[in-house]
Amino acid sequence: MSIYSKYSNLLALDCTPTNTPTNIGRRAHLPLTIAGLLLTSQAQAFLPTPASLVTTGELALDANETIDSNLVTTSQNAEPILSTYTKPIVAKANAETNNIIEESHSPKIEVASSTSHTKNINNADTEQLLASWRAHAQVKNLAQHITWRRLLYFFDDQRNLIGKKKDSSIVDDDAFYLSKNGQHDSAAELDALLVALADEMATTPDNRTANSKLSNPTAQNSVQSSVLCRFPARVQWLTDTLNIDKSGLQTDCPELNDWMQKLAPEQLSIMFAQEYLDNPISAFAHTLLRIDSKASVADPSQIHHAVALNYTVGGDSSDNFLVYAIKSMSGGYDNLIEIDPYPEKLAKYLQEDERDAWTYQLDLTPAEVQQIMLHVWEIKDLKLPYYFTTDNCASEILRLIDVVRPQQHLLSRLPYAVIPSDVVQLLDSENLLASTNYTPADSTLRQAQLNKVKEQRAQLGYHNSAKQTLNEIKSAQSNAVSSIAADGQTLLPRLITVADNNPIDRHPLQLGFIGLGQRGDNNYIDLGVRAGYHDTLDRPSGFPQFFDLEGAAATLRLYDSDNDKANHPSSVVLQNVTLVRGRSFNPVNSAKKGKTWGASIEATRVNDGSQQEGSDHLVGSLGYETGWSWAFGTPSAGTGEMPPQLCYTFLAGTAQAGRGINKGYRVGAGVNAGCRYQINNQLRAQAELQLPYWYHGSSDESNARGHYWQPISTLGLQYDIDKKQALRINANYEWQDRIDAKEDIQLSYRRYF
Repeated sequence: MSIYSKYSNLLALDCTPTNTPTNIGRRAHLPLTIAGLLLTSQAQAFLPTPASLVTTGELALDANETIDSNLVTTSQNAEPILSTYTKPIVAKANAETNNIIEESHSPKIEVASSTSHTKNINNADTEQLLASWRAHAQVKNLAQHITWRRLLYFFDDQRNLIGKKKDSSIVDDDAFYLSKNGQHDSAAELDALLVALADEMATTPDNRTANSKLSNPTAQNSVQSSVLCRFPARVQWLTDTLNIDKSGLQTDCPELNDWMQKLAPEQLSIMFAQEYLDNPISAFAHTLLRIDSKASVADPSQIHHAVALNYTVGGDSSDNFLVYAIKSMSGGYDNLIEIDPYPEKLAKYLQEDERDAWTYQLDLTPAEVQQIMLHVWEIKDLKLPYYFTTDNCASEILRLIDVVRPQQHLLSRLPYAVIPSDVVQLLDSENLLASTNYTPADSTLRQAQLNKVKEQRAQLGYHNSAKQTLNEIKSAQSNAVSSIAADGQTLLPRLITVADNNPIDRHPLQLGFIGLGQRGDNNYIDLGVRAGYHDTLDRPSGFPQFFDLEGAAATLRLYDSDNDKANHPSSVVLQNVTLVRGRSFNPVNSAKKGKTWGASIEATRVNDGSQQEGSDHLVGSLGYETGWSWAFGTPSAGTGEMPPQLCYTFLAGTAQAGRGINKGYRVGAGVNAGCRYQINNQLRAQAELQLPYWYHGSSDESNARGHYWQPISTLGLQYDIDKKQALRINANYEWQDRIDAKEDIQLSYRRYF
């Protein structure tokens, strides 16, 4: 059976016999009878007509495209042909008779019977057929059609800075093309596919395998070399677009058939696993496709009937983290497409990493789902460069949707960095998400039980001792509770309220701000941008609790000062450039496992305090923190959220280098302690005290200190105007005698975009 009769319902077997009766009309006394018979639709069905192989009456032209039936169209590689337009004649099986012939008014051709005979086409008919296809492809300019070029990995509408070439496909594997110039010429590849289809038409099913074996004797399965088996999505799109009668394309593809039967794709959903700072590779969250069969569509809890399609990096586990990160960012690793049982993937996120998951059904038609999976078949073994920020798990989902929705241009809507949560928000804004489902992680369920116990005891007026509280926490952390049943095959009913971490609800990740401030006696204006992500004072909805991760941020400061004064800053300075800065909070008094730690890589302005009258200097800074955190307050009722308030203590180590500080470097160690308080849904405050002890090394200068304390206290307050706007107050004070400008206070307007 043809692959297309299995998966698309758009391919047909033509039951029209190829031989015409020869015993009618030889009697001279019945000329009028003969003429009448020849004019009937029944007789026309038995007349040989190569044009009937192409349903040229419905060429899927745009509404404004018309071609005169007498117009002679010429392609680059064919003689002029006459374009004819006749409605297709379709044979339909009937329980009582197999000879009923009806005229079809639909451009689609129904499958008549699985035992129907395939037409044999002579060489002349094949050439005429190919010339007709070429002509219509040229009229519709299919070689430059956005869907065709997307199927070939041409990124015409993508503006990424890394890894994209508009003038050629990013795939450099010869096996991905039929034409030797297919990577650089989409027209050549289209023509090669038309030639291959014409060859399929001209070859009968009986000798197709034999011919393939002769042409490729080393192939393990010569049938799989058929263009229908290699590139089913391309064939599907092209034959549908040209409205080609596919009755002659009857090739069995055992491997493709088995693959599709195992997946049984009926519906696609995006599974979003929230950010996970304890594994830096997962710090920006993750997305994968859930492929549902009929069984899991009927009952979404039956996850053992679903499959996970995961696009990830095929990294080398023996590389250290720094090498791994650099290669992932720069395309040093190839991509990897994993197709695994869905319960295994979900369990990894819910149970091993303890990350909440959100699943969004994609609003795609069954035909679009099938076409996406046929395209995945074409690309699943490709080795393409993986770029952590531009070609990742999230961008691939957009690319697959773009293949079946050429009008969407989803991938180009996120021109540079592609973040999983941005993808979810984009699909939601485009009305491509049909439904939403929340699945809490194991730690979330344990926290919900802990919250319930504390609430019940508080209502009874009973308060635990410190030892009892500690035992409850340990018990909760060791409690084997999960959203997945013990057999690992099904999802259990969710018994807690949905948490406030749906990524659809979060603020945009990019930020721009302008601040007015005063440092010492100098007024200034700050202009800043942040490419991502979120700090503890930002609006928390849509993020994991206490999430703190910032990257690719810069601040320019403009002073209103007299540059003639000693030790005063320049009028324009680069105040800060942050590559990455973040903290992971896992409170010890919660059901959540893990450590509390932080890290930063940045360039920032400092006054080292070692000299009597020093000035600000920009230095490179590398810091690491490890410590403890505690959550307190009343959590949201019925949820698995932790209490909303947070206090923390870190043991911190920092190394800084720059020409402006004493001896060009300093290292520091100390304690950072602070608290974050959620005043209400729109207002938050955070206070912190940093106590670093700095060491420069011994110095011969009498007025220079080689080591000293430099305490700094900071206070932050943010009020959310709405989801995209906020006001923030920042204030800090440096407890250092040798620094003139000890205090700094600023009011800023922040715009998220």
